[in-house]
Amino acid sequence: MSKQFDVIVIGGGPGGYIAAIRAAQLGFNTACIDEWKNEKGGPAPGGTCTNVGCIPSKALLQSSEHFEHANKHFAEHGITATGVKMDVAKMIARKDAVVKQNNDGILFLFKKNKVSFFHGRGSFVKAVDGGYEIAVKGAADETLVAKQVIVATGSNARALPGAPFDEENILSNDGALRIGGVPKKLAVIGSGVIGLEMGSVWRRLGADVTVLEGLPTFLGAVDEQIAKEAKKAFDKQGLKIELGVKIGEVKSSKKGVTIAYANAKGEAQTLEADKLIISIGRVPNTTGLGAEAVGLKLDERGAIVVDELCKTNLPGVWAVGDVVRGPMLAHKAEEEGVAVAERIAGQHGHVNFNTIPWVIYTSPEIAWVGKTEQQLKAEGVAYKAGTFPFLANGRARALGDTTGMVKFLADAKTDEILGVHMVGPQVSELISEAVVAMEFKASSEDIARICHAHPSLSEATKEAALAVDKRTLNF
Repeated sequence: MSKQFDVIVIGGGPGGYIAAIRAAQLGFNTACIDEWKNEKGGPAPGGTCTNVGCIPSKALLQSSEHFEHANKHFAEHGITATGVKMDVAKMIARKDAVVKQNNDGILFLFKKNKVSFFHGRGSFVKAVDGGYEIAVKGAADETLVAKQVIVATGSNARALPGAPFDEENILSNDGALRIGGVPKKLAVIGSGVIGLEMGSVWRRLGADVTVLEGLPTFLGAVDEQIAKEAKKAFDKQGLKIELGVKIGEVKSSKKGVTIAYANAKGEAQTLEADKLIISIGRVPNTTGLGAEAVGLKLDERGAIVVDELCKTNLPGVWAVGDVVRGPMLAHKAEEEGVAVAERIAGQHGHVNFNTIPWVIYTSPEIAWVGKTEQQLKAEGVAYKAGTFPFLANGRARALGDTTGMVKFLADAKTDEILGVHMVGPQVSELISEAVVAMEFKASSEDIARICHAHPSLSEATKEAALAVDKRTLNF
């Protein structure tokens, strides 16, 4: 006997669980299906983000940052700390506890909002009079039917050809979060978000970390001036980053991993490491979805084809998050999830791809929104730029972290903010002001005229806006 719903969401990650909650808030009888399991086999909703992505990586970054501060920076504050040690097992246990808190929080939100949760793998079976039949394969198999289906099945780590993940020596983001002890030598292929964040965690704990990147430029998607500033900081910290390499054979043995590669000059090199983290991007997760059973259209990457409203080629079927086009970011998935639920209700859901912020949670943090300077140049847009260094910010000096800057890019004629780029302390929090400003079509003058609390890191944002008109007050 099938169970009838108004809306079924397949996937309980940031896009899926948020879509389910919003649909329920709008009065729809809603079900959410998710197959993630915790160590005891119980439900662990939250997707990659909560289980092996955003949340656990931030927990490890925080622990490792405390360790580095105790070892290297406490003395500056007059604090003597000797014999500081890291209990890796306890650090991992804390990370796991943080993950569980988030898992449990989502299950509570489902109950609070009267979302029916099904623990298992959801897949299309066929189109029926009531919409679509969805099978749930789990501890208890179920058959569900709904007129509206939202697919939010996320993405998986992309494997390096010839070097499949074994999560022992060759690690995806999942294995990188579960390393049992500090490796003496750690190799990372790919200098994207995951590679830099995980490389930073284990470098702080004492690993000798080398990052191999195929592209000739560092963080090509980041504003060039900001990327150079970040690279300078990482080099100073001892994070070795080699650009323009070509990876050859990767061999795994009981001793560790050997990576053959050619450097930027084309010279043959060999890197031996205890562990290797592969972070060369992610691929849409549509395997086992049953797309062919209902004729759901996929593209050559395996992503679900959608229009600007997240509609698929099938009536009543929508898709959001990593499984569709656009940036693979948890907050982008959330925005699409809310927008789709509202569109199903006949409302006008809103997602502005031009104001989606990006953050890399290294130290210094890197955050940006809108266009980079190189993009504006390529597009022939006349612009003005203004920068302000944290070196001249009173709060940054008091924190003891003056690395980096804030950079504004504004239209040369209208002064509308076109992009804001930051590298420095806690810029993951500062970027939201820029997002709000751009969403409201603010000018750099608008931000320059707003009173910011003193002393605060946010004053660097105001000063960078002032710098667009060459009238900084503190630099």
